[in-house]
Amino acid sequence: MSILVVGSVALDNIKTPCDFKKDVLGGSAVYFSAAASFFNRVNLVGVVGKDFPRKYITLLEDKNVGIKGLEINPKADTFRWEGEYKNDFADALTLATYLNAFAEFNPYVPKDYQNSQYLFLANIDPDLQQNVLKQMKRPKLIIADTMNFWITSKKNSLTKLITQIDILIINSMEAKLFTEEHNLLKAAQSILKMGPKILIIKKGENGAMLFSKSFMFSLPAFVLGKIVDPTGAGDSFAGGFVGYLSSVNKITPKALKQALVYGNIIASFAVEDFSPKKLFKITKSDIISRYKKYKNLISI
Repeated sequence: MSILVVGSVALDNIKTPCDFKKDVLGGSAVYFSAAASFFNRVNLVGVVGKDFPRKYITLLEDKNVGIKGLEINPKADTFRWEGEYKNDFADALTLATYLNAFAEFNPYVPKDYQNSQYLFLANIDPDLQQNVLKQMKRPKLIIADTMNFWITSKKNSLTKLITQIDILIINSMEAKLFTEEHNLLKAAQSILKMGPKILIIKKGENGAMLFSKSFMFSLPAFVLGKIVDPTGAGDSFAGGFVGYLSSVNKITPKALKQALVYGNIIASFAVEDFSPKKLFKITKSDIISRYKKYKNLISI
C-alpha cells in the first residue's frame, strides 16, 4: 500500500561549519519521500517552479517516488530557503525565504492517489492540510507535522486539524508552545486529549519520545562522529517512521516502537551530508547494519 505525502519541494542554500551549498534539493516532502521509500512506494503532491532542475525529478523517480502530483508552475520560481548553522548545529538561522510558486500552492490530489492508505501531511498551512483531507477517501493512517509559525498564527485551524488525525509529529518546543505547558509529559497528555491516538515528540540530538494513552516510549539519537547538515532531519525521521508502519500488517505497540527506531536511524543518515544526498546513496542493507549497531547502543 503506497504512502501519500503533501508538502514542500525546495531549492536550498545552506551554510554549516562544514561547507556552503547552493541550490541543493530540499523541502519537507522530498526528505520524507526519500526516507519512506526504503519501505514502500511514495507518491508526492507539491509544487515547483520553472527553474526546478530536471535532474532532481529524475532522482525522485529513480527512488520509486510518484510525481504525478508534482505541479510545475511555468510562471514562477521554486520555493527557496537560505539558512545557516553555527558550530553547535542547533536551530538554523533563516537568512531568507522566497515562497515563489509555493505562495500559490493549493494541493490537488490526483484521483489515483485519493485511495492512499497512509497519508503524511508535511509542515504546511493547516488550512491546506485540511483541504487535502477533504480530497481523500478514509486513509488507514493519517499523520501530520507542523511548526511554531502555524502554532502562533493559525492555532484554531491547527487544533481543528489535530482532531482529525491519528498521529501528530512535533518537537518538544512546539509541544510546549501549543499547549502552554512547561512540562513535556503534561503537554503530551494535553495533545492526546485533543484526538490523536499517538504523539511523537522529536528532541533533536536527544532522540525522540512516543506517547499514547496506554504507554510511553523514549529513545536516544544514534551517536554520530560528524554532522554535516541537520536540514530535513525531522522529515527524514517522519519518513522512516511512517515508511516502516506502512510495511507491517498491524500497528501494535511493538510496531510503533520499531518505527521510532527506524525513524531515528534514517534521520542519522540524513544529517551526514547536505540535502537528502545521503538518503539517495544508502541501501536497505546500510540501514539494517546501523539498526544492529543502534540495538547494541540501547540494549541493557
